[in-house]
Amino acid sequence: MTVTQSRPESGAGAAPDEGAAPAARPRAAMARRVGLQLAGYATLLAIWSMCSLVVFTEYVLPAPWTVAAEMWHLAADGTAFVQFGSSIVKIALGFAIGTAFGVPLGLLMGRVRYQKYFWQQPLLVLGNVPGLAFAVFALILFGIGAIGPIVVVAFVALPYVALNVAQGVEEVDAKLIDMSAVYGIGRAEIVKSVFLPSVMPFLFAALRYGFAMAWKVEALTEVFGGRSGIGFMIRQSYQEFSVAGVLAWTGFFVIFILLIERVFLAGLERRFFAWRGGR
Repeated sequence: MTVTQSRPESGAGAAPDEGAAPAARPRAAMARRVGLQLAGYATLLAIWSMCSLVVFTEYVLPAPWTVAAEMWHLAADGTAFVQFGSSIVKIALGFAIGTAFGVPLGLLMGRVRYQKYFWQQPLLVLGNVPGLAFAVFALILFGIGAIGPIVVVAFVALPYVALNVAQGVEEVDAKLIDMSAVYGIGRAEIVKSVFLPSVMPFLFAALRYGFAMAWKVEALTEVFGGRSGIGFMIRQSYQEFSVAGVLAWTGFFVIFILLIERVFLAGLERRFFAWRGGR
């Protein structure tokens, strides 16, 4: 015998039940995802601890708690923030230079076909130069100091920005350009109102991925020829035979790059392109 229970067609009690399940599913999925991520970190720390205690000695591979204590000390006395500030200033200057050259070049490549053919391959080659080669050449050409890392970041950013901007320009509907010309809209206004909105998503993608690459190359350049910055502190800790110091500065490197790339830049991108919704 089957008992059928009818649902109320209307009423105050029915609405919360219908909306609760869809709202709960995303939260449950997010909780599972966060739990798996935390489990992954915990597994990594457990393997690290076992290697430190069983396979190696504390001097060769300090335990996670030893490195955490070193990081706390560097953060408490302000050294970590001073050195991070030095690195981020050099990255910002280099990226500004690379973007200042890359955006006009990308606009030119996207609009003029022979310019694209002329510049595309050199930019691809430049974008595939190993970071170690950049660091060595910067040391040879500019010596020890801040100039080398800034120039290296500019050269790393340039191909990312130019190629992505060129792709964004190519995505612009030609009918919009023709319509703008028919209505007598000037070239500067076309660039501002037609090209830039199409290019901005590609430019933000270039900034995010180019920043991640530039940060690594900049730190490597500091290791070879810097006077300050996180890369310089890694080299100094190595020269002092402080493995805990090397790992602590490496930890700061990872934390800072994740905060800037995934929190600041990604948040800025979401804010700029909130109008796109879930697309």
